[in-house]
Amino acid sequence: MLIASSLTNGQPSPGFYPSSKIPTIPFNQAYRSLWGAQHQRFDQNSLVLWLDRSSGSGFKSQRPFRSGYFATAMKLHPGYTAGVITSFYLSNNEDHPGNHDEVDIEFLGTTFGKPYTLQTNVYIRGSGDGRIIGREEKIHLWFDPTQGFHNYAILWSPIEIIFFVDDVPIRRYPRKSDATFPLRPMYVYGSIWDASSWATENGRYKADYRYQPFYGRYNNFKIGGCDTNSPASCRPPSGSPARTGGLSRQQVAAMLWVQKNYKVYDYCTDPKRDHTQTPEC
Repeated sequence: MLIASSLTNGQPSPGFYPSSKIPTIPFNQAYRSLWGAQHQRFDQNSLVLWLDRSSGSGFKSQRPFRSGYFATAMKLHPGYTAGVITSFYLSNNEDHPGNHDEVDIEFLGTTFGKPYTLQTNVYIRGSGDGRIIGREEKIHLWFDPTQGFHNYAILWSPIEIIFFVDDVPIRRYPRKSDATFPLRPMYVYGSIWDASSWATENGRYKADYRYQPFYGRYNNFKIGGCDTNSPASCRPPSGSPARTGGLSRQQVAAMLWVQKNYKVYDYCTDPKRDHTQTPEC
């Protein structure tokens, strides 16, 4: 799996760019404010959310989807952000409280001089009641996400979930059984909020509001897929040159480069986890 071209930082080219196939849409065409509206504003075509001692903020898609490609460009807050989560995710928690599905891209806050951690996660009929079964993978990035906007995407199809960063696949979660794969319609969300109890080094470092406000910036919104009113024949976009989905050989090589050099946690290899709960491992 040789890669003919690579970027200056050693990042291999994935050879295929799903984001180029999906048009950018205005925020108000696809989303609405969900909470903390007083902590949202538009600035130079970007939606800015912020967290301070009084509140965080979040938005939600106007429609639920049963599959699709969902993306946004994000720019993160620099400096001390321990305890602060900046996220982009799919969920049906409001439709199925205590028994919901979720697919997450979450930036876990950090302390001075340490890199951001990007956590991806998949819940199937999970809840926040202590019985939740997370499927977390964590990576560090090959760039500084506070210095500019980068594209983050979730491709959810009937056969797989693929997470992308700047069109580089960082994780593929295949559908191995109905019990380990989200199948119910989900909405698309973004938010910034205080998760001091667990976000940074398992809660060791908390949000410090001497550094407030904490900002998350979003633009370049893309949605392509099948909402709940789409015909049964609707199919989500492919994340690879193959219309049937999966990843090309070149994309797999790029993903393996990320996982070899930047992955810092994988739930499947965590010896403290009960792997009878995660048979897909």
